[in-house]
Amino acid sequence: MQPSNLRHRRSIRLKEYDYSQPGEYFVTICTKDRECDLGEIISDNVNLSPIGRIAEQCWTEIPVHFTNVELDVFIVMSNHLHGIIVINPSVRIHNYESLQKHAFQHTIRKSLGSIIRAYKGAVKKICQDKGYSEFYWQRNYYEHIIRNDKDLHNTREYIINNP
Repeated sequence: MQPSNLRHRRSIRLKEYDYSQPGEYFVTICTKDRECDLGEIISDNVNLSPIGRIAEQCWTEIPVHFTNVELDVFIVMSNHLHGIIVINPSVRIHNYESLQKHAFQHTIRKSLGSIIRAYKGAVKKICQDKGYSEFYWQRNYYEHIIRNDKDLHNTREYIINNP
């Protein structure tokens, strides 16, 4: 395929921001076409499907694979997941390469992008291994850099009280 025929994607990330630096990040990851593959809402409670339980288990195991990460509050809904990822300062990765230069071809080790990519890949692989080959994540994910304690409190409240 010639380069002119390749699909060009525009980054939704904050330009020049180092997503491997310590901090708290709110993320939302959606299923492809917002399919309710992760569970269903019954009487204001989420009843997770087998795929939803896989997604939940893999989320809780992120710190096992990324020792610089802690998890804060999270919730798996019927077609998306909300969570707060904390990248700790104790295992700082120094990035001397321009972030803008490789916006799509390169993911920085131990950055938010590498964590989400590994998480989504693990869930997809386990789903395939268990016979749920029709499950897919939506391309990309939403993120918000949590800037202060008030922002962290409001984000936690949003996740905990998610309708």
